[in-house]
Amino acid sequence: MLKPDQKLAILLHEGIRGIHGKTGLTLLRYSEAPIVAVIDKQCAGESLPKLTGIHRDVPIVASVEEALSYHPEVLAIGIAPSGGILPDICFEEIKQAVASGLSVINGLHTRLATHPEIQALLKENEWIWDVRQEPAGLGVGTAKARSLSCRRVLAVGTDMAVGKMSTCLELHRASWRRGMRSKFLATGQAGIMISGDGIPLDAVRVDFAAGAVEQLVMRYGEDFDILYIEGQGSLLHPGSTATLPLLRGSQPTHLILVHRAGQTHIRNLPHVVIPPLSEAIKLYEMVGSAAGAFGEVKVVAIALNTGHLDEAAAKDAIEQVKKETGLPCTDVVRFGGDLLVDAVMDGR
Repeated sequence: MLKPDQKLAILLHEGIRGIHGKTGLTLLRYSEAPIVAVIDKQCAGESLPKLTGIHRDVPIVASVEEALSYHPEVLAIGIAPSGGILPDICFEEIKQAVASGLSVINGLHTRLATHPEIQALLKENEWIWDVRQEPAGLGVGTAKARSLSCRRVLAVGTDMAVGKMSTCLELHRASWRRGMRSKFLATGQAGIMISGDGIPLDAVRVDFAAGAVEQLVMRYGEDFDILYIEGQGSLLHPGSTATLPLLRGSQPTHLILVHRAGQTHIRNLPHVVIPPLSEAIKLYEMVGSAAGAFGEVKVVAIALNTGHLDEAAAKDAIEQVKKETGLPCTDVVRFGGDLLVDAVMDGR
């Protein structure tokens, strides 16, 4: 629904410094759409590049009302709070945006297109895109993706929100620069907003989740040489249900393990310990191949998230992981994805 030249404002209250701004920060890093304002009352007036390290000089303002002076056409909801529920303060901002003529991209579970207060404010040519909607015509998974000849690279993680989407986007970009026929397959709201296509996996009923992934992979598998499939969740997280259908539906040929440097337990769950990376690798390879029921699949590289470290510490952490696992490792956001693309190409 979003046209390439439509100007965006991103609603990101308390998301720049907080932990729920993943969607908006990803849009800022990777979207090709013109972004004219970021709305975060906590950081209004500050420098976005200094706060985030994202080299995009976009003003931070305190409200939708202030953002209107930059003439946005679309408001993108950039926060992703636990459970995907829209906070009341953001709902009031969205109403003001719609009343002012803006369309809305909504990646949360809270539906807006059918909300009576929003519907009453919509004007001609305005639209609401509720991204988290189950696709039509789904069936159960059948492992059909094994028949494809393309490389199917799935990012898997030691926790949620460690950088699986960023890893896939960076590897796709690195492959594209080499002239490879590469495709990024989005499975979450931010990835769909960036690419304009994909499946919101956490909106799909569990019985059809593997089938939804399979349908997406089969749609593109004949036309591309490499599919980079956005990972979701983690097999290590007690609240995550998304990783298994991704493994089943995509039938990956390669896995990239994504980990935040130095993290020893699931975020906010200190009683759930992250095992040594060598053990996590064994887990993903065993589950990915279903103990031999499916094709063998290997973790071919580690994508290490070092965003919280300075450059020297980041390089030290990368070298430590290389020694621990014997696998290629880098921070793809910080240092580029070419090393891991080499690992994918050499790993088959």
